[in-house]
Amino acid sequence: MATKEKQQTLPARKTKGYLLRKNIMRHWQLYFVIALPLVYLVMFKYVPLIGSQIAFRNYTFSGGIWGSPWVGMKNFNRFFSSPDFTKLLWNTIALSLYNIVVTAIPPIVMAVALNYARWNWFGKTVQMVTYMPYFISTVLIVGILQQMLSLTGPLNNAIVAMGGAKVHFMGEPGLFRTLYVFSGVWQSTGYSAVIYLAALAAVDQELHEAAVMDGASIWRRIWHIDLPSIIPTAIIQLIMACGRVLTMGYEKTLLMQNDMNLSTSDIISTYVYRVGLQGMQYSYSTAIGLFQSVVSLLMLMLVNWIAGRVGETSLF
Repeated sequence: MATKEKQQTLPARKTKGYLLRKNIMRHWQLYFVIALPLVYLVMFKYVPLIGSQIAFRNYTFSGGIWGSPWVGMKNFNRFFSSPDFTKLLWNTIALSLYNIVVTAIPPIVMAVALNYARWNWFGKTVQMVTYMPYFISTVLIVGILQQMLSLTGPLNNAIVAMGGAKVHFMGEPGLFRTLYVFSGVWQSTGYSAVIYLAALAAVDQELHEAAVMDGASIWRRIWHIDLPSIIPTAIIQLIMACGRVLTMGYEKTLLMQNDMNLSTSDIISTYVYRVGLQGMQYSYSTAIGLFQSVVSLLMLMLVNWIAGRVGETSLF
């Protein structure tokens, strides 16, 4: 009798830890797949955060991360009081916002247009041709720009043939942002349109059939069915873009940068590259990078909160 009662109470003694271990052993393949990206995140995203403390130290090779003297907010104050701070901040924000505004609409327009393409082969051809530039390296993109827009390039030759004067496009400070942004539009529109095409593919076709029966035109269907269905995706894209306002990649900017357009092309990322890798001021450049990350995180949370309050669509 006692043995029977012991067997009946045995399931109640199974703790959550025991059940978790049993579940892991049963589905170990799935946990192994999950473990790989987790290990990557820990090793390459979280462990390097330990080195961020050199932003508060006067880093030296001899002292290392832990042995370098602590200086507190000295590196941050140096950046905030720098005469380049205002220019760098303005150039970065202006270029980022310009890029966000201009690159937001073309993928949506292309996705909607391809969704209504009558010939399937035509839509696939356009999608393939516009998608291919995404795989071109940044170095090659800038090289194409320099060849096309140089003083002896085809564009200037056409201007001269029409009686105009040559324009040094890559050296004009006022043209830098436009060249940067619209070359990015050409490169990334096809790739970004795929995301919106996937959202349009999820739209219930019965809505379109009902709209057609009610006599709605294509423009009405786009406005009342397609656009509302991709607005959540567009908002998520906008939130993620706003989180990168101050952390734009320096590669393309640095390749397009020269002494003549430095007044508009010098952003925080290129400044960090210059003082950090070239000037070997590691603590100072780390402090600037940490400032970028903190502001980007705050921007992400702010825009995400606004999107959740206004449109009920947010990342978290």
